[in-house]
Amino acid sequence: MPERIALVTGATSGIGTETALGLARAGFRVGLVGRDADRTGRTAARIREAVPGAVIDGFVADLASQAEVRRLAADVRALYPRLHVLVNNAGAIFDRHATTVDGIERTWALDHLAYLQLSLEILDLLKAAAPARIVSVASTAHRRGRIAFDDIGHARDYSAITAYSQAKLGNVLFSAALARRLAGSGVTSNALHPGVIASGFASGTGGWFGFGWRLIRPFLSKPEDGARTSIHLATSPEVEGVTGLYFDRCKPVEPLARGRDEALQERVWALSLKQLGLAEPGG
Repeated sequence: MPERIALVTGATSGIGTETALGLARAGFRVGLVGRDADRTGRTAARIREAVPGAVIDGFVADLASQAEVRRLAADVRALYPRLHVLVNNAGAIFDRHATTVDGIERTWALDHLAYLQLSLEILDLLKAAAPARIVSVASTAHRRGRIAFDDIGHARDYSAITAYSQAKLGNVLFSAALARRLAGSGVTSNALHPGVIASGFASGTGGWFGFGWRLIRPFLSKPEDGARTSIHLATSPEVEGVTGLYFDRCKPVEPLARGRDEALQERVWALSLKQLGLAEPGG
């Protein structure tokens, strides 16, 4: 077994695939998390072909379901004794309001709550591998995000970009709150903006957003460009021990002021734990 192990969610397309490929090239054993078994298997085969000798494992889970995240964590724990890197990458944008099996608006559930839940469910594996790293793919869209505590699912006035921006702000807030809780553990937590990438994350979106995305997609950066900051945060000696920051183009930058608000970080953290039915780590 290779010495270092990484897990990448949303690994069957776009930035996720390129991140997994980069980690395999860096010598990691890589676990791919995807929703579809066939796509996950094809992606694993593609990476093995590109990186001879790479050890690639596939995990299948719908991360919008809390039960599926718990099952994924159990599957990961059964296979890996420790985990050196977790890349929270899975996400999507939806043009219509819908709720998950847990009754939570699906953008918030998939793009935010799944990051927090999976990180906490396998935190013991990361601590066992310390120094270890949690890398959460957020977005510059967090800059227009606001946390609608009175209507977190935007049931009254849903907008795809509003829900997405709120979830990406949630990523930035969660990542910093987790970093504080992991101080001294040897596990770091950082968030990042991957760039505006020609990935498939909006491929199933209709309406004006989906139409506009399809128009501009040919002019956007390639997925391999979007993966660079994730790979940097997962592997670079330059960021060993660096935690609680937000990165763009492999450099730390200041997030929106709301993203740096500790009181807001703690309020979102408490709300998220309540929605997930989880206790405070160590509590």
